Amino acid sequence: MNVISLNRLKVYWPLYVMAIPGIVFLVIFKYIPLAGAVIAFKDYSVFKGFIDSPWVGLKHFKTLIHHPDFVRVFSNTMILGLLKIVLVFPVAVLLALMMNEIRKSALKKGIQTALYIPHFLSWVIVAGIIFDFFSISGLFNIVFGWFGHEPVLAMQESAYFRPIYVISSIWRDAGWGTVVYMAAISAIDPQLYESAMIDGASKFRQIRHITFPLLLPTVLVLFLLEIGNFLDLGFDQVFNMLTPMTYSVGDILDTYVFRTGIQQAQYSFATAVGLFQSVIGFTLVFIFNRLSKKVSDGGLW
Repeated sequence: MNVISLNRLKVYWPLYVMAIPGIVFLVIFKYIPLAGAVIAFKDYSVFKGFIDSPWVGLKHFKTLIHHPDFVRVFSNTMILGLLKIVLVFPVAVLLALMMNEIRKSALKKGIQTALYIPHFLSWVIVAGIIFDFFSISGLFNIVFGWFGHEPVLAMQESAYFRPIYVISSIWRDAGWGTVVYMAAISAIDPQLYESAMIDGASKFRQIRHITFPLLLPTVLVLFLLEIGNFLDLGFDQVFNMLTPMTYSVGDILDTYVFRTGIQQAQYSFATAVGLFQSVIGFTLVFIFNRLSKKVSDGGLW
C-alpha cells in the first residue's frame, strides 16, 4: 500500500468503516452464493450434497430450451422486460424534471411524498388493491358502466394483463426512482441557469440544454443497471397479479421456475434458469455499456 493510499485511509477512515456492513452483506448474500451455481451442472440431491451429486453438464439448460413452454415463457419475459424499459423507466426521469420546476417548497414536498409512498407497499398489498379496483363492483367497472359497457373481469382477461402490469409498475416505483435523479439535479451549478436566463433561454431550453445533458450520465448508469435485470422482472409483482387465465401473456421465467423448479424440488433446474438469466443480463449490460461510451462518458466501467 503506497503513501497516498495510507493518507486517504487516515483521512476517510470513518467512511470506510461505514462501508463495512454493506461489503459484508454483499459478500455473504451475493458472492458466497455464487458457489452454489455449480448445481446447475449437476443432478443435485439434498441428501448427497454439492460434492457427491453427479455431474450432468448442460442437461438442465437443454431441458429448459427444449421444454414446450420455453418459447412462450421466454417471449413473455422479453416483452414485459421491453415494456418496463421503454414505458416505465423514462417516467422517473420525466417526473424528476417536472418536479425540479416546482418553485413552491411545500407543494414540491407534498408531491414527492405522494409519489414515494406507493413504493413502501408490498406487491401483495398492491395486487390486492388492483384486484379490488378491477373487480365486478370495482371502480373500473363502475366508470365503464357509465358509458354503457358491460362489466369486465379485467384481471381474468389476457388482453388487460400487460397494460395493468405497466401501469402498476409506474404507480408503485416511478416516484421512488426520482430520488437519485433529484439528487443529481440538485448538484447542478445554479450559475448555469442564471447565465441561461440572462441569455433569454426559456424553461424548456434550460431543461434541454442544461438539466438533461448534465443528468444524462446518471440516467445511463441507472439504465445499465436496469438492463442487467432485463429478464429479472420481479417475481412478487407478476406472481401476485397472475391468474390461470393470464398465463399465456403473463407467465415469465421467474414464475415458471417457481412452479417447475421450487415447488417440484428441481433445484438444479431452477439454478440453471437463474444462471441463464444472469448470463443474458451480463451480456446486455456489456453491450449497452460499450454503446454508452460512444454516446457519452457515462458507463459502469
